[in-house]
Amino acid sequence: MKNFILPLAVLCFASFSLNGQNDDVGNWIMYFGQNRISDKLSIHTEIQHRNHTIAPTNSEQLLIRTGLNFHIKSNFILTAGYGFIPSFDYLSEQKEPEVKEHRIFQQMILTNQIDRLKFEHRYRLEQRWVNKDYRTRFRYRLMAFIPINKKKMEPKALFIGLYDEIFVNSKRTFFDRNRLYGGLGYQVNKMINVQAGILRQQLSSFGKTYLQFGLTVNPDFRKKE
Repeated sequence: MKNFILPLAVLCFASFSLNGQNDDVGNWIMYFGQNRISDKLSIHTEIQHRNHTIAPTNSEQLLIRTGLNFHIKSNFILTAGYGFIPSFDYLSEQKEPEVKEHRIFQQMILTNQIDRLKFEHRYRLEQRWVNKDYRTRFRYRLMAFIPINKKKMEPKALFIGLYDEIFVNSKRTFFDRNRLYGGLGYQVNKMINVQAGILRQQLSSFGKTYLQFGLTVNPDFRKKE
């Protein structure tokens, strides 16, 4: 297992570096939460502060998203939710966002385990109102979690996180964008994990690299017996 983790990580980060040599680098600071309220239900909470530059002082986009998760099985979750996404041009003198987006989404997450690798398949359908212009988009993300010092994803596990996500539109240009990510994470306990990595976002005519810092907190509010 260790024989392929290091080459895989090196290859992934090398590709980000080569692809992003001529572009500015931004950063995303992210929080995710899955707040369990019953055996079948949890509330999704999410905030992302996306910046044009490495320093988190030039806002590109703020994403606030929430939703209701339906836990069908331990490896099968359905979600319906809403997001608000204002976008900024940091070169503009305008203090208000240039673009305001209201978004409704439905998604399905399936997970499976192969040996010590955990895979997550996320299918998401979005109905988007971008400055009152309606758009529909479909997204598919395949993510892999590779524990390094443990046999599975458990407390105190150091892990590599890799994913690729493709976005396609129902109208206009079919291909919207692709995101390729590689990072290193630590599972602090059952509730909390942290990740830091690099994301390469490629649109049809433009690409940009982002540093990512993520915190996930999944509290359990179910009443204990």
